[in-house]
Amino acid sequence: MSEAVIFLLMVGIFAILAMILKLPIGVSLAISALAGALLGGKGLALRHLVEGSFGYFETILIILAAMIFMKVLQASGILDSITALMLKTFYRKKLPLLLTVMVLIMFPGMITGSSTAAVLTTGVLVAPVLIRLGLSKVKAAALIAMGAILGMIAPPVNILVMIMGAGVDMPYVGLTLPLLIIVVPLALVISLWLGYKDIKIIRYDEMKSILPESVFSLFGFRLYLPLVVVLVLMLSQSLLADIMPDIGIPAIFMLGSLVGLFCGRPFHFLKITQEAVKEAMPILSILVGVGMFIQIMTLTGGRGWAVISFLSLPPVLLYLGIGISMPLFGAVSAYGSASILGVPFILALINKNAIITASALSAIAGLGDLMPPTALAGMFAAQVIGEKNYFKVLRYCIVPAFFLLFVGIGVLLLAPILDKFI
Repeated sequence: MSEAVIFLLMVGIFAILAMILKLPIGVSLAISALAGALLGGKGLALRHLVEGSFGYFETILIILAAMIFMKVLQASGILDSITALMLKTFYRKKLPLLLTVMVLIMFPGMITGSSTAAVLTTGVLVAPVLIRLGLSKVKAAALIAMGAILGMIAPPVNILVMIMGAGVDMPYVGLTLPLLIIVVPLALVISLWLGYKDIKIIRYDEMKSILPESVFSLFGFRLYLPLVVVLVLMLSQSLLADIMPDIGIPAIFMLGSLVGLFCGRPFHFLKITQEAVKEAMPILSILVGVGMFIQIMTLTGGRGWAVISFLSLPPVLLYLGIGISMPLFGAVSAYGSASILGVPFILALINKNAIITASALSAIAGLGDLMPPTALAGMFAAQVIGEKNYFKVLRYCIVPAFFLLFVGIGVLLLAPILDKFI
């Protein structure tokens, strides 16, 4: 059986298990990887399956530590206090208020690399505020969904790039500026597109009634120490690389979490750790399954076939294929799209700067969280505002999604020019 047939059968089995039988994405990836090994005449290939399951171990640790850190920020009252402070500061000015709300929505995604984490944390906090400010429920949900996706793409933690980087042996360095070039203009444009026309200025007493409870008056600036610790350690590793040892992103988040024990409301650290693990488990299982799938693709020759096939495409078809296939495959899993399609696309564009290419591809892959039937960002955003039909939310996401796709393809095309300035 040829490499192409094995690869296509693996993808087909995965699609059937995930989309028709509704099995968890991680389980579907693992079963399709096992099926690929059997179809390729490699037997059970246990060594490769185990090795593949650890392929994204560092990324798994980052997500787990980041989720614990987010839970600490929630439980200690830090997140509520920051939200209240920013909204009270800018509630009289439409543009700064919209940008503030967008940054708040993006923040958990920037820390965890997950759009779902953003929707279910700060998305829940700002939804009633947006509705009170004049946005319809579905427009508020659309803004939350798009902000969550931008947060997933933004630095410092972009899991999609980490997945692609691991597949092409590219270290996770030098990505901050390329990702900001993509995210910052989009955050501004999408905020204005979805919110500026409908948002209105309200009185302070109205704003105060919908703000989350701030505990800043009880703890003072000590409340923000966990964020300061994480920010200083991350910047030190970049700016003071000669004297500052690289302790790793998971260790930085864990140090910030431990500092949070003494800076805000008291909470049970073990309990919130268990909650973080429970919420992160679906994402972690996907990464384990993705690692298995990529390992078996490599073993059976499917990965090489995919790369050669993409390399043989003329440029127009290659970019068209990127713009269509990555978001569509992301309907099953944006992480799966990054690994199964993103890695071959990076290799097909090997003549361009891999860091800029991976950044742009991560933006395009992130659109998968808006694609039915899963549409994780849209579905959870609809749940936040109590809307059962998430297609009503997705309708308002169509134009912003094209903005994101246009910028992603544009950065790919302009990569040689950007490379000279970055």
